[in-house]
Amino acid sequence: MISSRLIFLRLLVLSAIASRAAADDVRSLPEVEVSGSRYSLIGVADSASEGVAGQFQIRNRVVARTGELLEVVPGLIVSQHSGDGKANQYFLRGFNLDHGIDFKMSLDGMPINQRSHAHGQGWADLNPLIPELISSIHYRKGPYYAADGDFANAGSANIYYADKIDRGLASFGLGQNGFYRTLLSNSPKFKDGNLLYALEVSHYDGPWVNPDNYNKLNGILRYSQGGQGNGFNLTAMAYSGRWNSTDQIPWNEYKNGAISRWGAMDSSSGAWAHRYSLSGEWRSADADSSTLVQAYVINNYLDLYSNFEYGANSQFNQRDSRVTSGINASRTLNMNGLGKEAANTFGVQIQHDQIQNGLFSSRQRSRIACQIGDPADPNVTEQCRRDRIAQSSIGVYAENHVHWNDWFRTVAGLRGDYFRFANKGLYSSSSDNNTATVNDFITSPKLNLVFGPWSKTEYYYSVGNGYHSNDARGVTIGSGIRANGLVRTFGQEVGIRTEVIDGLQTTLAVFQLDNASEIVYIGDAGRTEDSGRRSRRTGFEFNNYFKANRWLTIDADYALARARFRDPSDEGNYIPGAVEGVASIAAIVDDGGTYSGSLQLRHFGPRPLTGDNSLRSNSTTTLNGKLGYRVNNDTRIELIGFNLLNSRHSAIDYYNGDYSFNGTTGLSGRVFHPIESLNFRLMLITRY
Repeated sequence: MISSRLIFLRLLVLSAIASRAAADDVRSLPEVEVSGSRYSLIGVADSASEGVAGQFQIRNRVVARTGELLEVVPGLIVSQHSGDGKANQYFLRGFNLDHGIDFKMSLDGMPINQRSHAHGQGWADLNPLIPELISSIHYRKGPYYAADGDFANAGSANIYYADKIDRGLASFGLGQNGFYRTLLSNSPKFKDGNLLYALEVSHYDGPWVNPDNYNKLNGILRYSQGGQGNGFNLTAMAYSGRWNSTDQIPWNEYKNGAISRWGAMDSSSGAWAHRYSLSGEWRSADADSSTLVQAYVINNYLDLYSNFEYGANSQFNQRDSRVTSGINASRTLNMNGLGKEAANTFGVQIQHDQIQNGLFSSRQRSRIACQIGDPADPNVTEQCRRDRIAQSSIGVYAENHVHWNDWFRTVAGLRGDYFRFANKGLYSSSSDNNTATVNDFITSPKLNLVFGPWSKTEYYYSVGNGYHSNDARGVTIGSGIRANGLVRTFGQEVGIRTEVIDGLQTTLAVFQLDNASEIVYIGDAGRTEDSGRRSRRTGFEFNNYFKANRWLTIDADYALARARFRDPSDEGNYIPGAVEGVASIAAIVDDGGTYSGSLQLRHFGPRPLTGDNSLRSNSTTTLNGKLGYRVNNDTRIELIGFNLLNSRHSAIDYYNGDYSFNGTTGLSGRVFHPIESLNFRLMLITRY
């Protein structure tokens, strides 16, 4: 029989995992059994593809950019096709997620994805993160969880900062390609709580002929009291970044020697961005219930200049300024009746975005005057529009956990979301009447069945509906095809999780996800495209985490997906950019002694670039690593190496159907952004 203490802890963790996308915190998971350096989720997780990455895994990731930390999520690829300050490109479960659509990200309950963004729906910029402050990353795949709403179709990643650190931290780094970074952080006692602060300053140029000159300033101030069950925190964050962008270059011209591998087609491309936020969190829990309330206000700004056609007059400027505010609240009631363990969670998530964005033609980062009139007039600039958007949503959900007996439990949920899209199109050179208000509502049932454990093994079946919102400019557009406000998805998954071999945690998940329509707003072109076609993604993920002994840990993952349109078309049934095969293996050597090290091999398989699969990307394989030397208990030195094989692969590939080169227009073909050559960084980390 399970002790009453263990029952309470399990229910507390179950409610935390079920609702902490907008509710309780996985930072309480250290109370659960820990095997090796990873949380054991037997008896806790609701699906095979759910997991938690703790500080040990996060600290030992070898990453060149902050966003690459998210690759602790098995099967997720995080890439970049532009300057380091730009939001990353994400790939998972047969999706080219662009800059974030269909993969939900949050930081302590605050949304990272930005709706109706000037550069594309779901824009998710992870540059404001400070890796050393992350206590855990909780990830889930598929639309099977009632607490996960907008964008959480391929999955979600909920990132949590610590309320305090054991001792002060100072980190100093120098490296090739103009890299330097300084971080200072501490959490001294203040009144009855802790005052956590951190300040990060960094710079990076990269190998590019036109240096990135990426300057980042980042800071956080958090006051907290209490523990994870009962307590509160108040947090202020600020981030500012400015950079140049060396975007993708044409493959044919590179192979012919007409442009350097590190060359830029438009040296004036680049951007400036900032993010400021105020947030608070209050937690209360006892043996019978737990409550969590979060509130936040976020100001985001981006001023971005891009040129994907490479012409002298084809640069464009996208500006996005917004204030996002919201409240998340949940209440979990633990119940015992008829000899069964049960918990009911009820939650509400309210978000409002007040957005001003625009798309403008520019040259050398100077706007070209916008002329409003007949689109057929050659003097009228097509890329010229300004929108003022008010987008609001209310999501309510309920979830029921029941342990029917020692070997079977269920998680049943229902979610309802109401959206209001209001757009006042200030002007548009294409003469769109883009002033409208549209309301939409969607319900999403969910169900997870868990069998076991038998011999430290559990079996899962998960099924549910999800959705993502479309860009308000496409939803309210006055001419052309108007997009649906909310697009439904349907997913199901079977899986297994086992720890039958001592020290080895293995999961296998086989999934299917159907999308009602691949309808998105094309931010780079300022228009809405409706494929009018359903899509289906199928695949599997095989993940292994092995604590071989006291000093060796091995993490090995493989994922394969198939993405196709379900409705026929002359363009073909392949979904351009859809990820297919992904593999990674990491080895960590650390016995707590003088020396430590890690190696990380990552494979990003080829992908279709066109609908008929006639043009495919190359595959990319990289090997990164680091060596650590512990000077004493307070100080260590790390040598970090990137692309140790010095491979000349692509970070990312696209098909460009219309670009110019040296005055020749109408060219088409593959364009790519190269991975950076072998380079090193030296870090000094000390505690005080």
